[in-house]
Amino acid sequence: MKALCWHGAGDIRCDNVPDPTIEDARDVIIKVTACAICGSDLHLMDGLMPTMKSGDVLGHEFMGEVVETGSPNHKWKKGDKLVIPFNINCGECRQCKLGNWSVCERSNRNAKMAAKQFGYTTAGLFGYSHITGGYAGGQAEYVRVPMADVAPMKVPEGMTDEEVLFLTDIFPTGYQGAEHAEIKDGDIVAIWGAGPVGYFAIQSAKLMGAGTIIAIETVPERIELAKKAGATHIIDFDKEDVYERIIEISGGKGADSVIDCVGMEASGGHGFAGMLDAAKEKLTRSERTRALEQAIRAVRPCGVVSVPGVYGGPVTVDMGSIVQKGLTMRSGQTHVKRYLEPLTKLIQEKKVDMTSLISHRSTKLEDGPDLYKTFRDKKDGCTKVVFHPFG
Repeated sequence: MKALCWHGAGDIRCDNVPDPTIEDARDVIIKVTACAICGSDLHLMDGLMPTMKSGDVLGHEFMGEVVETGSPNHKWKKGDKLVIPFNINCGECRQCKLGNWSVCERSNRNAKMAAKQFGYTTAGLFGYSHITGGYAGGQAEYVRVPMADVAPMKVPEGMTDEEVLFLTDIFPTGYQGAEHAEIKDGDIVAIWGAGPVGYFAIQSAKLMGAGTIIAIETVPERIELAKKAGATHIIDFDKEDVYERIIEISGGKGADSVIDCVGMEASGGHGFAGMLDAAKEKLTRSERTRALEQAIRAVRPCGVVSVPGVYGGPVTVDMGSIVQKGLTMRSGQTHVKRYLEPLTKLIQEKKVDMTSLISHRSTKLEDGPDLYKTFRDKKDGCTKVVFHPFG
């Protein structure tokens, strides 16, 4: 079968790889009907995530039709159309029973590696390095889905692939980021990044009652998406001082909560600080923390810093500001299963826009390497790439 594979920093290829096979009674094999390139896939492309191996199949935003099951008594049947959350869940461990799906204790096949890095294991993830289990991803024609009786959701009758595809990651991620921000009616919320996750965080913040939503972005297409999603103010970080503008917009109060939807993909931004960030990255290969630094500075005392953006390793954080301002910081990979039913209802009620962010579609995985570069470089108005491998 065809699949998009990682072969080193900046080297994504469409390879012919072996078809997946059933390994356990709880498995299903799905024929991928839709998959997407996520912003966090760019971290892999740029070599910012450790433990990748040449030939690893990429992709954690995907869905498809069941073509084989590991047991004749499986929960799912051949022909069922499933949304596949990016995290893999056993449903039996303590964390799964608590609903903390992103830190399942049993699904990561390389749990010892993860525990050595993070102190405890995380859940297994599709297509996202060997520290998260080394599972093949979904930018492929077929995928093996382990423990498939727990996390996946059957697509409700009458819903299209593109209406539900982003339930696999970016919609729940943006929603959880807004939920972590503890938004109250009328709050001032500042959101760094109006890419796909930021797009859904803005919509979610609006649904939760935010009165002022400030989007920090510089890409013209993403600025337009932020406005469409409900942002009331836009700060172009390449042209303005973000902190000063937030102080101005908030009448000196600062934002009640801030959401970093960018993570280690952050750009340096305005002025001398931006140049310093760029130099530091080139010299040290360190992760880019400018968005997080700005968010911590701009939030009001006793405010909330929510971080759905991905970080892969240690970063320098201004603990002085966090302690002296009495801030609360919340983060984590998304507990996707927790949100599937309520967010599906929001989609069915037409309360969220699921498809406007899709700028590029393809029926050929062979287009993947070029589309990865287009998405990374923000060329050709690219805001989101979706593949339909079988047309």
